[in-house]
Formats: sequence, structure tokens, C-alpha cells
Amino acid sequence: MRIDILTLFPEIALAPLSESMMQRAQNAEIVEIHAHNLRDWATDKHRRTDDYLCGGGQGMLLKPEPIFAAIEELRSDDAQVILLTPQGKVFKQAIARDLSEASHLIFICGHYEGVDHRVIEELVDLELSIGDYILTNGAIAAAVVTDAIVRLLPGALGDARSPVDESFSNPNLLEAPAYTKPIEFRGLKVPDIFLSGHHAKIEEWKKEQAIKRTRENRPDLCE
Repeated sequence: MRIDILTLFPEIALAPLSESMMQRAQNAEIVEIHAHNLRDWATDKHRRTDDYLCGGGQGMLLKPEPIFAAIEELRSDDAQVILLTPQGKVFKQAIARDLSEASHLIFICGHYEGVDHRVIEELVDLELSIGDYILTNGAIAAAVVTDAIVRLLPGALGDARSPVDESFSNPNLLEAPAYTKPIEFRGLKVPDIFLSGHHAKIEEWKKEQAIKRTRENRPDLCE
């Protein structure tokens, strides 16, 4: 897979993707991740990428010219172009799984008041939001989405079962409580069921606890 991130702040996008599992996946050539500075496609002497809103209003908007030029240069025949925006579809694990099947993703990172709508009309295949809040820029969101996708790629995780057992792998359940050694710590003991060696009963207990945690922390998933 190849991922291109188009942003005014490539360093912000790459910082969390240059450590740990993300770096190992790149070293193993499971994924290529490139962050590009949108200003590289600006044509005026000041390398401007934004301008005032037509019709008035507060803030600035990313101009169409550099975005069109960048996408036309970067886009392959099978690329999916994704805009990170608070107005997009909320990003969930199911979307991450779908996107992990792609061979080439291009992320356009919103900034200021967003992008000229002609970019959305002509270039964008999917608009994504990572939640109902506003960030300083879309590079942070691009890093979040990239991380969620890359860890689903074959070979990216050490244990192929790891993504199967996590929260949202079942879209309606959070992950069950987990414990490690010591068996007793400050009077707090690991539940006896984990010491029983009865794997079927352990799985049943974990499912019950997953349902309980979901009802307590994310009742919206139970609706």
C-alpha cells in the first residue's frame, strides 16, 4: 500500500508515523507513507495556498489550484482521494478495514475554514471526520486514520489475531477487561476465571464483561 498525505504541515503528519509499529511496517515495505507540503504546488512568489471566502465571512479557505495540481501529479489509476474534514463521515473501524484493502490512498488535510468546494466536487472520493470536534489542522487526523489502517495490513502486527480481539473489531462491543502478572497486586486479584484453565468459560466471561463495559461506557453502541 502507498499512502500520500497532502498538508501544510508534513512534519506533524509524519511524527507519530515514524515510531514503533508504523516505522516497522514501513521498514518491512508493508506500506509506503509520504507527506507532501501543499505549498510545493503553489505557483505565486509567496507560495500562497489560501484566500478569503467569496461572499464574505471569517477565516481563510484553501485554494483549489495547488490541490488540483498536487492530486493530478500524485494520483494513480486506483487511488482513493480522501478529505479529512469535520463535515465528513465519522471514521470507524469498519471504514478502516475497508480502506486497508486499497492499494493507494491520498489524504487531503483540511486547514483554516476547509477547502474550496470545487475540490470536493471534482477530486474527493470520500470525506472523513475523526470526531465531533475541531483540530488545528487535518494532518493530525490524517495520522490517526493512517495508523488505524496500517495496523490492519497483513504483517503489520506481530500476532495476526491482535486486530481481531480489539475494541470495535466487533462493531457493537468494546474489548473485555484484560489482566497480566502479578496475580495479586495491592490486594487486587486477577479474576479466578483466568486461573481456571477452562478456555470456553474464559471466553464466555470475556463476552459478558465486554457487553457490560459497552453498556456502561458506550451505550450508543447497544441501541
